[in-house]
Amino acid sequence: MPVELKGSCHCGAVNYSVLSSTPVPYQLCFCSICRKVGGSGGSINLGGHSETLKIEGKENLSVYHAILDRGTPQERRASSERNFCKHCGSMLWLYDEQWPEFIHPFASSVDSPDLEPPKTMVCIKLNSKPDYVRLPEGDKKVYQDYGPDSLEDWHKKNGVYKE
Repeated sequence: MPVELKGSCHCGAVNYSVLSSTPVPYQLCFCSICRKVGGSGGSINLGGHSETLKIEGKENLSVYHAILDRGTPQERRASSERNFCKHCGSMLWLYDEQWPEFIHPFASSVDSPDLEPPKTMVCIKLNSKPDYVRLPEGDKKVYQDYGPDSLEDWHKKNGVYKE
């Protein structure tokens, strides 16, 4: 059975809930977008079923479309939408119309339940990580770019997928 994730922004203007089959925060992304919008060394996204998303305070949301390859001839706007509170700036979730059935809450915005820590942390996009950002302690797998598994595949391989 999917897990209900309940989350909010820091100032409380936005609250949400979503059902998740992939609720373990196992993958830490160090890409420049995740580092800069997340406000820390990186971000962890979970998976949720977008049709179950419920929002209180929707009028307090703003959306950011990241710019990819900034300053190059390949510069373009990302199709993904990073939803955040327009008052306090808390990142809440990512949505991409390419995969309309999914929404990706930022683990940092989840208030309940307590999220299960992974046995092994997967660290991706090390090719974008600055030297001052340290990798987490403990068992980890690291990838210069993306890892081989989707959120669903990883959760199923590790026996933590919630059907």
